[in-house]
Amino acid sequence: MVYVLAASHSGSTMLAMLLAAHPDICTVGELKLSAKSMGDVERYRCSCGHMIRECPFWSAVADEMAKRGCPFDIADARTGYRSCGGGLARRVLGPLHRGPVLEGLRDFVLGLSPAWRREVAEIHQRNAELVATLCRMSGAMMVVDSSKLAVRLKFLLRNPELDVKVVRLVRDGRGVSLTYMDPSRFADAADPASRGGGTGLARPAPAVSVAKAAREWRRSNEEAEWLLAGLDRRRWLRIRYEDLCSSPRGTLAGVFEFLGVEPAKWRPDFRCLKYHVIGNGMRLDATSRILLDDRWRTVLTDADLRQFDRVAGQMNRRCGYA
Repeated sequence: MVYVLAASHSGSTMLAMLLAAHPDICTVGELKLSAKSMGDVERYRCSCGHMIRECPFWSAVADEMAKRGCPFDIADARTGYRSCGGGLARRVLGPLHRGPVLEGLRDFVLGLSPAWRREVAEIHQRNAELVATLCRMSGAMMVVDSSKLAVRLKFLLRNPELDVKVVRLVRDGRGVSLTYMDPSRFADAADPASRGGGTGLARPAPAVSVAKAAREWRRSNEEAEWLLAGLDRRRWLRIRYEDLCSSPRGTLAGVFEFLGVEPAKWRPDFRCLKYHVIGNGMRLDATSRILLDDRWRTVLTDADLRQFDRVAGQMNRRCGYA
């Protein structure tokens, strides 16, 4: 498995699709496959164009998973660790990764839950079987999971059936904060008719202040730093969204070298391939042209930028942004 570790709206869906334009790599986007992230599953559209419930690919996945002894429902895939265990376990699993001491405390509390101890092994198996199914169906060697969350990655790294490599994707926090402040305008498909999971309807989202958006972005990067601090340096690679947009071939070549596949096999016309991706609305866009989204430069006010800097400026500079 190739796991994309990132703050949300940092380009993880785009990265997953670009990587899957290599014949040795496949993706369906976010393997945590939660109905919450899809919204109304009955109206959610697969990136191939079919409604997700009617998609032949996902029907074939369900058939293959059943043969492997893992009944599969796209609306209740049970591949996410946060759905595991009883009420106590789910409350403990809610917060982002919090560093070694508090993660040790989280593990201790989870260990007190018989439901967690029983179900985590099942979730491990379901993730491993899904990866094996996707590889078999695509002929690929590895699957990209763009679920982003460090807590999910923490448990995937403990899955004895998976060999996980991590690509940490960072994006200027000012751009990400803008997407949190107004996701329907700045974090969905380019075509308004394809937004809202393919319904054309904007999902209702409460207004978020720049301070809250900056804190969310900072915390996502803090949790990534804490997790990677304890991971063998040979198992992870960091890239920047801006570099991916300005130099996709060169940036991806470095990722392919890290993953051990031949860069020359990559297809730049990645939109010509048929994907079955769950995730950000850009999966429904039509063009293979990769454009840098830096609308924050003209949308955020000077007051917004000062507030962002107070909350997350230090982390932004640590990520390489002036």
